[in-house]
This record gives sequence, C-alpha cells and structure tokens, in this order.
Amino acid sequence: MAQFEEVSQKSAVHPKPVGLVLQYGTAGFRTNSKQLDHVMFRMGLLATLRSKKTKATIGVMVTASHNPEEDNGVKLVDPMGEMVTPAWEGYATQLANAEQEELLTALKDVIEREAISMAQEASVFVGKDTRPSSDSLSQAVLDGVHALGGHSKDYGLVTTPQLHYMVCCQNTQGRYGEATVKGYYRKLSQAFIQLTKNVPNRTDDQKALLVDGANGIGALKVCEMETYLKNELQLSLFNDGSSGKLNHMCGADYVKVQQRAPKGVEMTAGERCCSYDGDADRIVYYYSGSAGRFHLLDGDKIATLISTYLKELLTQAGLDLQIAVVQTAYANGSSTQYLEDTMKVIVRCTKTGVKHLHHAAQEFDIGVYFEANGHGTVLFSKAAEEKIQKLAQDSNTNDERRRAALLLQNTVNLINQTVGDAISDMLLIEAVLAIRGMTVQQWDAIYTDLPNRQLKVKVADRRVIDTTDAERRTVSPAGLQEAIDSRVKKYRQARSFVRPSGTEDVVRVYAEADTQESADALAHEVSLAVYRLAGGVGEEPKPL
Repeated sequence: MAQFEEVSQKSAVHPKPVGLVLQYGTAGFRTNSKQLDHVMFRMGLLATLRSKKTKATIGVMVTASHNPEEDNGVKLVDPMGEMVTPAWEGYATQLANAEQEELLTALKDVIEREAISMAQEASVFVGKDTRPSSDSLSQAVLDGVHALGGHSKDYGLVTTPQLHYMVCCQNTQGRYGEATVKGYYRKLSQAFIQLTKNVPNRTDDQKALLVDGANGIGALKVCEMETYLKNELQLSLFNDGSSGKLNHMCGADYVKVQQRAPKGVEMTAGERCCSYDGDADRIVYYYSGSAGRFHLLDGDKIATLISTYLKELLTQAGLDLQIAVVQTAYANGSSTQYLEDTMKVIVRCTKTGVKHLHHAAQEFDIGVYFEANGHGTVLFSKAAEEKIQKLAQDSNTNDERRRAALLLQNTVNLINQTVGDAISDMLLIEAVLAIRGMTVQQWDAIYTDLPNRQLKVKVADRRVIDTTDAERRTVSPAGLQEAIDSRVKKYRQARSFVRPSGTEDVVRVYAEADTQESADALAHEVSLAVYRLAGGVGEEPKPL
C-alpha cells in the first residue's frame, strides 16, 4: 500500500534509537527531548488512526508540563477533550517501542485489532509549549499525521488546556465554543465580566493579582488574554519567559514543594499571588502574612472555595442538584472534615491520578475535583446545565433565584470542563472572591490544614505493596497495615497511608497529625515499618 510506503520513508527520517524503551503514563510520554523524535512521529501516526477509529478530531500536545526545560513529552487528547483510553495508551507504548523494522507490523496490528477503515478521513489538532525542542518535535508529529494521509491543524504555541478545549469545540460542532484561541479568550472573559459586573465597590486592590507564569506558555497566553478582561482584573506578571528558564525556581510545582514564593516575586503582606505550571494546567495561590510567613492555598483550598460557592448558589436558586468534591488520599484531613461536617457536601475519595478523579466527578450533577498540586476543574452533567439554563431564562422566576441561576450559568461558561486549566481556574477563583467579598486571608481561614509530612522509602520491588480503599489501606505485605494502624493510634487527629510509586522502586509515605512534630514522628515510624516489612534497600530511614 502506498500509504505505508510513505510511513516507511518518513520513519527513516525519525529513527528510533535501538533498545530505547519508554512507557505511556498518566501524563503521556516524558523524557529528555533528545530521545523523543521517533516517538513524536509515531504519535502522529497513532493520532491519525485514533481519528479514523472515532470519526472525530484528536489532539496531540507537545509538552512536559512542570519538568525541566531540557525534557519534553507528548500526550493524546480524545474527542471530548479527555485523556485517551487505556487500550490506546497501550498502543502508544507498543508503537513507541517497536524497533525500526517492526514499525509497520505494529501499526498494522493496531489497524486490525481496532478494525480501522483506512479510507476514513482523519483530523488531528497539534499544539506545543515554549520549550526549545518543541518546534522540531511538533513538526515530527505533523510528519506522522501526513504520512497516513491525515488532515492537521497546527495551533502552534498554546497551553495544554487550550488544545483540549479546541478539540472539544471542534467535536461538538461549536456547541462548547469556537475552536480558536480568540474564541477561548472571548468565552472566558465574557463569563468573568458578567460574573463580576454587579459586585459593588471593587477597588483596584481587589482587582490586583500577582501571577508567576513559570517562564512558560501560560505567561504568553495570559498576556494575550488580558486585553479581553477590560481592566476587570489587573495582572502583574512575573517569570514571563523573557529571561528566566522554564520551571526553574518558579511555577506551581516549585511553590508547592518548596513552600516558598518563586524567584522574582516581591510580595507585600496580604497580596494575592498565584503560580501556573509549565503548560498552565495547574495553579496554586499563596500570600505573605503580616509577619512575613508564607501561606499556601493548594488544590484542597481551591476545591473548598469553589464547591462552597456552588452549593450556596444552588440553594439560592432552589435547584436540587447533587454536588460532590472528589479528592485523593493526599487531600488534607481538615478539608475533608470541613466539607463533610460543616458544608454537608458529599466527598468521594479515589486513587491518585487525574483520570480517576475526572471519572468519579462525572457521576454527579456537579463534580468538583482538584489534586492537592492544583490540577483540577468542575464538571457539570448535561441535565444540570439544562436546568441551570432553563431557570436563568425563566422570566417568571423570582429575582433571587434568577440571579443565582445567572451566576451559575456564567460560572459554567467560565470553567474549562475538559481538563484542569490554570487561566480558567484563576478567573473562577477571582470571580468567587469578588462575589463573596473575601480576602485571600479569609479564604485561607475557612479551615486550618493539619500538619503533614511526605517521605519516600527505597524498596527492592515496589510491586510488593498492594492497596485498597482508594490507596488508603494496604493489603500486602502481611502485617504492614496493622503496623500502620498501631502507630497512628499513638497520635491525635492522625492518619497515614503508603502507596507504591508509579515510576520508580520507592514507596511513598503520607502522615498527618495535630502537630508538625507528631506528623514527622508518625511519618518516620511508618517509613521504618515499610522498610522492614516491604523489603527496604540501603540505609534504614532516620528520624527527621
């Protein structure tokens, strides 16, 4: 077949290093950019096959998110803007690892297994971040698409959530919005302006926000968007990519892990600040207290702010819709307690990983999910959206109910439901704080985080650890859960769990308690139990 001849010819231009093995994980492929040329070409091929199979547009995003600048990566986006299915993650790994002479066999295997009609048209949207390697790597993706006769649209520099959004817009025939970057800016900015226009006496201080762009794509895109916001939000941008290195001493991951402000951000007491990550799909907020102490508002605090705001609006609108917050075992115990006991919101716990959270959130009328690292969004069921819209348009409804419904309608339009989106989440948080007349300190004071500690224990084989109950309890090795339980009982408000790493032979330990000293002691004791019962290697864990 002539089609496969072109694949052979172009594949020779993007050869695979012999023996290199890579795995398609939650975030797609990620490694040093020098090892990715052949992978990109092959993901162009796979996206074309996926498009033929689904008879829809598929996205390919070239990014390595919060990884260092010399790395890169790629992930596929399915028709509704969601992540690709597990079976196709498997195909991605097979194609990426096939040696040069085995590529056509591997490709034909996917075509046969999925019964793909090669006569079917294919459409692939491609986007990239600002890494130096992204230009040539995105070109390799396009080569792969064209080698199988697919149509492509190259969006160039976009955030990861923007590409997810474009794919969803395209496959809903514009019902979700216009599949352009300008369409994205217009939809979000109009919703933000509608939400904040009736807020009384908003001062310039309340409109001011410091933004750390992680020297990445988010900095470029939020600059483009600012004109659409018509001074309703006044952004001071740091780490805009003009001089600093991507993710180096800046960005959401740095701030969350180091518990300190990024390089270059000068904070005065009480000023609101936020940080994006490298591809702008995560956000965290923070501020400096009066004594100069650093205060972080992570994904748990964001989920709490948004879910309580939505619950209040549902009550005011008189809408009987079920709202839930989806968390992982890493969510701070104080947030779970506040949501369940004070706000009477359903809390669902899932395994770690965005796809598990997203899937669980789809089971409710309104599902709010955020990982502690700041990646998250809100999902509305079709029925919930229709009820909100109907009430907002009903002129016979009393003023309070209709006002609440209109706020809900604009909130739906402000949220990027396809994936976590730093820009969309930032606008939502800013709108909620404005509508509720809250300062960042008042938001932070909703509940106080329990002190916690995370540690890693090196083991010979991480597969000896098997967990249940959304990773909160271990079922093997024998005796480990009992050992954890007995140590947890020694401390107040304590909780601890262990889980195997998804990428390396280490076991991750999480512990929380009423004081930092207790959390540290518990984490160390549990680490020792893991070391002794799960085949620890190297030195025994030392007290902190």
